[in-house]
Amino acid sequence: MKKLNLGISELQAGEIALGCMRMDQLTHKQASNVVHTALEEGINLFDHADIYGKGKSEEVFAGAVDLKSSLRDQMILQTKCGIRDGFFDFSKEHILHSVEESLKRLRTDDIDILLLHRPDALMEPEEVAEAFTQLKKSGKVRYFGVSNQNPAQIELLKKHVQDDLIINQLQLSLMHTPMIDAGFNVNMQNDPSIVRDSNLLEYSRLNDMTIQAWSPFQHGMIEGVFVGNEDFPNVNAKLQELAEKKGVTDSAIAIAWILRHPARIQPVVGSMNPQRLQDIAQASHIQLTREEWYELYRSAGNDLP
Repeated sequence: MKKLNLGISELQAGEIALGCMRMDQLTHKQASNVVHTALEEGINLFDHADIYGKGKSEEVFAGAVDLKSSLRDQMILQTKCGIRDGFFDFSKEHILHSVEESLKRLRTDDIDILLLHRPDALMEPEEVAEAFTQLKKSGKVRYFGVSNQNPAQIELLKKHVQDDLIINQLQLSLMHTPMIDAGFNVNMQNDPSIVRDSNLLEYSRLNDMTIQAWSPFQHGMIEGVFVGNEDFPNVNAKLQELAEKKGVTDSAIAIAWILRHPARIQPVVGSMNPQRLQDIAQASHIQLTREEWYELYRSAGNDLP
């Protein structure tokens, strides 16, 4: 699998990451099979969050692999914090507590990347900076980033946080493209022209932040998978056409569409099926032409101006 640098760090990750949200549904043996399949395919970034399975996903992951062994050196461990029951919390106290609990569940001494999960309207950036500094000095977290944040929110953090923010995790799929749509419809009076995220795509490229695309097979706001969904005949016909042409699955083509973008976006796939994971990993070896990329974009129901 091709590699990419995460932000301006020296961390080199496979250009596809594995999201572990559903790992709580697996046995330790099943989870071990998924993790080792991922590593064999070159997927070395494992994305967690303190809320996934109410912490059980991290526990199952740790039960599946020995993070005290040499296997840990092959992995980039990432987790997220900030979502609580009915509210968001970027307080210093919660960030520090969340990391401690994740370390216990993962049975490891350090996390490579910590992301702030959803924007907290009551965030005090000075507190976040204190938490990050303490975590960095203690060796418990190496790098930091955010998830679902706009440029102004990131800039507010950067005013106080000493470390570079290397990642922003954002929803993106062939059927969920608001960060791309507005770029085609500059100065037009139509719905796609509305800038919904303060130009996050361009901001991320200008500031060398890696975008991680979550829910790369979902449509709407996590309303369901569009690949193979009969409600979306046009996009699935085009996916199938290109899959047959290139000798891969339709899911691999959906991921290859994201990888084709020059922003070097890293899709986070959540499959817990080893065979499907192998199929998806083939996207790294597929190069869509410019024409094919636009054909897929139009087949998803998007009009070019």
